[in-house]
Amino acid sequence: MPDETEHQEMLIVTGMSGAGRSTAANALEDLGWYVVDNLPPQMLRPLVELVERAGNSLPRIAAVVDIRGRDFFSELQEIIQALRTGVNVRVMFLDATDAALVRRFEAVRRPHPLQGDGTLLDGIGAERTRLAAIRESSDFVVDTSDLNIHQLATLVTETFAEVDHAGLRVTVLSFGFKYGLPADADLVADARFLPNPFWVPELRSLTGIDTEVADYVLGQPGAAEFIDAYTNALSPVLAGYQRENKRHATIAIGCTGGKHRSVAIVRELAARIGRMPGVAVSIKDRDLGRE
Repeated sequence: MPDETEHQEMLIVTGMSGAGRSTAANALEDLGWYVVDNLPPQMLRPLVELVERAGNSLPRIAAVVDIRGRDFFSELQEIIQALRTGVNVRVMFLDATDAALVRRFEAVRRPHPLQGDGTLLDGIGAERTRLAAIRESSDFVVDTSDLNIHQLATLVTETFAEVDHAGLRVTVLSFGFKYGLPADADLVADARFLPNPFWVPELRSLTGIDTEVADYVLGQPGAAEFIDAYTNALSPVLAGYQRENKRHATIAIGCTGGKHRSVAIVRELAARIGRMPGVAVSIKDRDLGRE
């Protein structure tokens, strides 16, 4: 008789205060997950035992665990490691830049949980230090700096909806270097070695989604060789992610503005990756439309 808990999942949602934990929790609840908010880490083991007793009635459960647990939070890393020896546990870490967090706290006119008598930045800095280890070991790191609540909810829905049984979900992301590196990328490649369509008058106003730009970019010397070689290099990496039970990866391709070269290459690369076994692919253009 098969183990009725084999399809059960437990997701721990954590991260910086103000980075969108409540929005993520609401999106998960809308997907049918059983969500527990502000849970002390020491209660994770009893929660797992509850899930095991409930069997198929609680197949997907999420626990929001964060700095509000005060001194209890310091044991989270150790508790997660212990749980992972016998339970399918994943961790999603929500992050954002200091500037974005300051704006959000000022908008709601609330102090940071660790602010005390200091400034907002003092509290954010203290929290970032305390969360560094758990961020490093998380399965998903989501940078919400440029996302509104609707975009974050959509991202969570796309990541955790039961649309297929792929072992690994890969997001292939285009971006512009002049807007900064994507904080949540696992792998980053640079497309600026190719001529920029921006300097071709008839292509300047178009994007890498347009056939004219895509043909121009992919037809340049070195473009096909890069895509072939990078696809071959990614194949053992993505297979290894699956063996290590990593469920999501973000591969970022950058150019100057994130409008032409990276957008075209992302689509060709995504098509190649989508043919790999056990992989589901989605495309995201972070900076398209910013110019």
